[in-house]
Amino acid sequence: MGYFIDTHVHFYDDAYGEDCEAAIGRSVAAGVKKMIQPDIDSKERDKMFRISEAHPGLLFTMLGLYPGSVGADWEEELAKMEPYFGRGIVAIGEIGLDYHYSADTAELQKRAFAEQLRLAASKGLPVNIHMRDATEDFFNVLDACKPLGIRGNLHAFSGSWETFQRLGSYGDWYVGIGGVVTFKHAKVAESVKKIPLERIILETDAPYLAPEPHRGHINESSYIPLIAAKVAELKGITIEEVRDVTTSNAEKLFGI
Repeated sequence: MGYFIDTHVHFYDDAYGEDCEAAIGRSVAAGVKKMIQPDIDSKERDKMFRISEAHPGLLFTMLGLYPGSVGADWEEELAKMEPYFGRGIVAIGEIGLDYHYSADTAELQKRAFAEQLRLAASKGLPVNIHMRDATEDFFNVLDACKPLGIRGNLHAFSGSWETFQRLGSYGDWYVGIGGVVTFKHAKVAESVKKIPLERIILETDAPYLAPEPHRGHINESSYIPLIAAKVAELKGITIEEVRDVTTSNAEKLFGI
C-alpha cells in the first residue's frame, strides 16, 4: 500500500497549540506516512526537534536559517546549528531569499544563503529553498555556487514553466507543490501541467496555505491527498501515480 510524504510542515508552530499530536495522527490516518519539518532559526529549533524525535521514522528534520530571520547576527545563528548535525538532519532548509516585505537585508540574506549552500555541500545534504520576490538574486547566488553541485527543491513553487526550466539547468532540482495549486485561477496550475511528475514533490507548508476547500483555515499534512488529487487532475493521471512518483522523488532527494 502506497503512502504520501509531506516535504514541508511546521508542526512546532504555535498555531497548533495542544492540537499538534492530533494533527499528526490525522495525517497518518490520511496516508501521509513521512513528514519533514523545516528549520527557521534558533528560537524554535529545540521545540521542532522534540516533536520530530518523539516520532522516529515518521517525522524528519531540516536545519537552516530562514531568510526572514537573517539579521546582523546571521553568522552567530549559523554557528548555533553545528551541534544539531548528529541528530538525523535530512536537508539544509528552509533557506533562501525573501524580499517581499523589504529588501533592506538583501545583502545579508545573500551572504547567509551562499554560506548555507556551502554548508550543505560540505555535509552532503540537499537544500530546501524559500524564494520570494528575489528570482534574479537567487539565480545569481546559484551561479556563484554552481561548482558545489548543489541539489534540492524550491519550496512552495509558484513560478512559471520558464523558471522551472532555468532551475533544471543547475542539475538535480525539484519543485514543491502545495495548496496554492488548488486555488481558483492559480497561475502555478499551468506550470504543473508541464513540469514532469518526476520533478515534483508534495508539501503543505502547514499551518499556512491550506488547500481548497480548507483555504483560510489551519493547514495540516492530512490535506496532502487534496493537493495530490489536483496535480492528478491537471496532468490527467491517477492520484495513485502522483502519490507513488512524488513519494519516490522525496525519498531520493532527502534520503528518507
